[in-house]
Amino acid sequence: MLAWTIYISFLGALVLMLLPKASAAAARWVALATAVGGLVAGLIGYAQFQPGEILTVTQRAWVPTLGLQYYLAADGVSLTLVLLTGLAALGGVLFSWNIETRTKEFFAFYFTLIGGVYGVFLSFDLFLLFVFYEIAIVPKYFLIAIWGSTRREYGAMKLVLYSFFGSALVLIGLIALYVVAGAHTMNVLELARYPFPHPFQIWAFPLVFVGFAILAGMWPFHTWAPTGHVAAPTGASMLLAGVVMKLGAYGCLRVAMTLFPDGLEAWKWWIAVLAVIGIVYGAMVALVQRDFKFVIGYSSVSHMGFVLLGLVTLNTIGLSGAVLQMFSHGIIAGLLFAVVGRMVYDRTHTRELPVLEGMRLSRVMPFATVTFVIAGVASMGLPGFSGFVAELQVIIGAWQLYPTLVIITGIGILIGVAYTWRAMQKAFFGDAGETSSTAPPASDGESGSGAEPMSPISIPERIGAVLLIGASLLVGLYPKVLLKIIVPSFDSPLFDWLRKGGGL
Repeated sequence: MLAWTIYISFLGALVLMLLPKASAAAARWVALATAVGGLVAGLIGYAQFQPGEILTVTQRAWVPTLGLQYYLAADGVSLTLVLLTGLAALGGVLFSWNIETRTKEFFAFYFTLIGGVYGVFLSFDLFLLFVFYEIAIVPKYFLIAIWGSTRREYGAMKLVLYSFFGSALVLIGLIALYVVAGAHTMNVLELARYPFPHPFQIWAFPLVFVGFAILAGMWPFHTWAPTGHVAAPTGASMLLAGVVMKLGAYGCLRVAMTLFPDGLEAWKWWIAVLAVIGIVYGAMVALVQRDFKFVIGYSSVSHMGFVLLGLVTLNTIGLSGAVLQMFSHGIIAGLLFAVVGRMVYDRTHTRELPVLEGMRLSRVMPFATVTFVIAGVASMGLPGFSGFVAELQVIIGAWQLYPTLVIITGIGILIGVAYTWRAMQKAFFGDAGETSSTAPPASDGESGSGAEPMSPISIPERIGAVLLIGASLLVGLYPKVLLKIIVPSFDSPLFDWLRKGGGL
């Protein structure tokens, strides 16, 4: 069933493109059915999955002369991210229910991206993985450039340029490893057993790792992320933070770390340092932002630093924490962007915190307020939510190797509490005595006066919020629901190098 997550997404995109131009309502329902279909296929795959196995979904010769295969498979890591993609896709559709401009094209690009994401997480042939990786990049440009807001052309182009630069590094690394391994296969299971020469690993590892980590928002290659998040429409912002950044982190783990263990051992300290800088830097910049969406954008950079830090702990608790953090951040960040972009910005026409401070949104938008408070405390790492379990595991795992860096990370966590509290207070619990009409204009040039009555929170928005909150609570209260498939994955042949190094 897992392969159908890909096929349903691409089929949905095709059906959407064939719809008549004036059929916005039909496009929404086709998009909803496509998202639900992908999520259901992922859940069926989860129900049938045996922890610890590498499940072959399909394996066929693709380009036999080059040894390339159409090879789809799943372990607990990839299955976790497939479930995340299903939830993020459904949430994004619900929070994009108001799209009126070229609705069918929006959702067609949307599900082309989703199909590419599913493909990356299920590909065990590296060339196939790269093809799906590139398929996921192209729709991002159109989603932002056509349906975005603030500096949308700039944001779209910057995101794509950074993505293609990272892809070029990855492609060079993949071609090099293919040639060095004998030019007969790109099967990751076979390549993981190949003893790549130590000098080759020393330069190939940073090339491939950084190429993927650019998309994961690693400092100092992170600047595309806040700009892209701010420019993107709500549904695209949810996908960027929810699953697209996870493509980079997944590639770091599945390709660079799996195939080049000697390179990982040589470079792990520097990656940990950059990860911690990203955690603290992202939090500090988020603390001083005036644009509400920039706060969430830089918070994503900070929280993705936990993923990268967890990856280089080289022990089970840290690695499983990194994977769990991918899931948790995808859910929580998606919900935060939904509140800021759809519930607040689309109704107030401003994201400027000084303007919002005078509107006292807690009175006029109680549902949005409650949703943001819940998502905010989940982002802070409140026990009971998925973020607490994930970040705690990363910190415990990192303490074994990098105690000094963990102390510095603690500073970033405290700043995270501060910027979340500041944004919450200014946006929803500000001084009602201030008049927003005298405040600076909205970031896109529209008035922030809020004179027009605000539309109520719609049913799709409420369902989307409950869905994402419920997912974070489920994993936070019962983390075994995912850890039971994540942890046994590190016993597979793909992670023999970790066991040989004593990390597991």
